[in-house]
Amino acid sequence: MGKPFHVKDLKLTTDGSQRIAWAAREMPVLRFIQERFRRERPLRGVRLGCCLHITTETAHLLLTLRAGGAEVVACASNPLSTQDDVAAALVKVHRIPVFAIKGEHQKTYYEHIKAVLATHPHITMDDGADLVSTLHTRRPQQLSGMIGGTEETTTGVIRLRAMERDGVLGYPVIAVNDALTKHLFDNRYGTGQSTIDGILRSTNLLLSGKAVVIAGYGQCGRGLAMRARGMGAQVVVTEVNPLRALEALMDGYLVLPMAEAARRGDLFITVTGDTSVIRKEHFQVMKDGAIVANSGHFNVEIDLQALKRLSAKSRGVRPFVREYSLNGAGARKKEHKIYVLGEGRLINLTAAEGHPASVMDMSFANQALAAEHLVKHGRSLENKVYPVPPEIDQTIARLKLTAMGVKIDRLTPAQQQYLTSWTSGT
Repeated sequence: MGKPFHVKDLKLTTDGSQRIAWAAREMPVLRFIQERFRRERPLRGVRLGCCLHITTETAHLLLTLRAGGAEVVACASNPLSTQDDVAAALVKVHRIPVFAIKGEHQKTYYEHIKAVLATHPHITMDDGADLVSTLHTRRPQQLSGMIGGTEETTTGVIRLRAMERDGVLGYPVIAVNDALTKHLFDNRYGTGQSTIDGILRSTNLLLSGKAVVIAGYGQCGRGLAMRARGMGAQVVVTEVNPLRALEALMDGYLVLPMAEAARRGDLFITVTGDTSVIRKEHFQVMKDGAIVANSGHFNVEIDLQALKRLSAKSRGVRPFVREYSLNGAGARKKEHKIYVLGEGRLINLTAAEGHPASVMDMSFANQALAAEHLVKHGRSLENKVYPVPPEIDQTIARLKLTAMGVKIDRLTPAQQQYLTSWTSGT
């Protein structure tokens, strides 16, 4: 872009700095890592390009990476997820180049990605794999200078594994999303709480007594179902995976195909990572006043183009709420309305503040330690998608317990021997 940064307004710096300071209280694991990084400087001389949600929690990750010696530059991984005051504070106070503006157009979004790639990073840190895919398609000449990358979310890991399968992945990438200290906490507890938060902020809806349809029963879906039921909702789960559908059933939820669930639901939430989960035939049979939201990474899970074609008109009725009026669509003989939240984008970041800092503490600790691992070992790895090394997961769990003042047992020598022996029996 020819600019050292691109944010909405540097006058927002004070508010951003205060919010960054507040988040620090809930991120002790990252603080422990930052203190060690400042002493050891394991990322010295490494250029790190980050395409992440620009939030207060991300700010602490970027500061930790810089404390480790890295040259850090960042852009947004979603056009509606940026916290503009945080972006301003990162630029003005912390001198970290940021290219991110909440509500940026798609063209600007990709210009920001290109600005990050123009710094010729050695390591990419992605959330959704847009940075990686743009690097491969628009700047393939830079691949030879790459050490590796990390990926934050399920959608990105799916894309990267497809690249590996097709033989086009140009460098090794660590799937941070798959770390136990990431997906068991961030996806389940973080997404569960923050998605409900975003929906309630944008609608002021009472969940008690409502039929809430959750599309997808991965860790995100589990967290959502748990919280919706806890607030008195009648939860319906839709799935394509028979094991997850069975698990949802055994957890006490009603499991239905979307074609049937569409007739019952008051609120629909997609968390699948796939496209067109809610589409034309579903809109046509929904109740008048049904609300539709997405908490999967990209805005493709709800077929908004189909909804627009079905609608006689649409209008904004609240911040982050758009009303679509369908004239006698499908089996209905009269106009009915459907409400879409946050343009079908991540509602927890569009209308709220994203995950609580305490869960992002573990997710971003994985990112920081994965980057350190890549600096040490990345050049010897094949161009594949790798899991987070188990020792990193264990370290983060122990640090989190320590920060919470929780002590656990350790195996005695006799117990260790027993677990590694095949001779001991009844």
